[in-house]
Amino acid sequence: MLLVFDVGNTNTVLGVYEGKKLKHHWRISTDKNKTSDEYGMLIDSLFKYENIKFDNIKDVIISSVVPNVMYALEKFTRDYCKKESLVVGPGVKTGINIKYDNPKQVGADRIVNAVAGYEKYKTALILVDFGTATTFCAVSDKGEYLGGTICPGVNISSEALFKKASKLPRVELVKPGMTICKNTVAAMQSGIIYGYAGLVDNIVKMMKAELKSDNVKVVATGGLSTLIASESDGIDYVDKFLTLEGLRIIYDRNKE
Repeated sequence: MLLVFDVGNTNTVLGVYEGKKLKHHWRISTDKNKTSDEYGMLIDSLFKYENIKFDNIKDVIISSVVPNVMYALEKFTRDYCKKESLVVGPGVKTGINIKYDNPKQVGADRIVNAVAGYEKYKTALILVDFGTATTFCAVSDKGEYLGGTICPGVNISSEALFKKASKLPRVELVKPGMTICKNTVAAMQSGIIYGYAGLVDNIVKMMKAELKSDNVKVVATGGLSTLIASESDGIDYVDKFLTLEGLRIIYDRNKE
């Protein structure tokens, strides 16, 4: 089995692959203070629920945008899985040409998404990842990573509204079903969700014009992708496990 980690600023998604099939997946909080043993105890409890043993793990690959967790996570893989993890970064074969001013500045998750997206759809792509930040990444019809846009994530926008406006409450991210709302909670939900869908559609429209390709697919991933995609006209597909799939593909390419 292959253990994959997608470490984001808010959440860490991990999964176990058997061959090309994702057998199990979990989402945990990203904690910069967690030790390798705490990771061991937590992941052991997740594994036991699915009757998985650390001995079943043959290799580990990690994509991370949080440098502070890497020491503990890599030590966990050595101590509990008895493996040296493959970390996505410089020197790792991805199979994708990065057309960025400084390729080292591109988040590992963005590259992993591009690898998975092009492998799956084989066409020009706009990849929208709804994480702590929302990232928009463009991939050419030749499979080149061209760059993109970064904006505050849905939760960051919602939390900022609550913290900076003294009379506004923290709200659950659900669709109110209208924009002419009769109460403050619904009005905030409307502005956050429908406003964000409009943001997505406008950036996608501009990126499509810049790509100048006849066949551009727009793929959304990340925790809130389903919620926003349901109100967006620009998103073609939702692929919740795009990053995990990209990690599996990169692992296979480096194993070869």
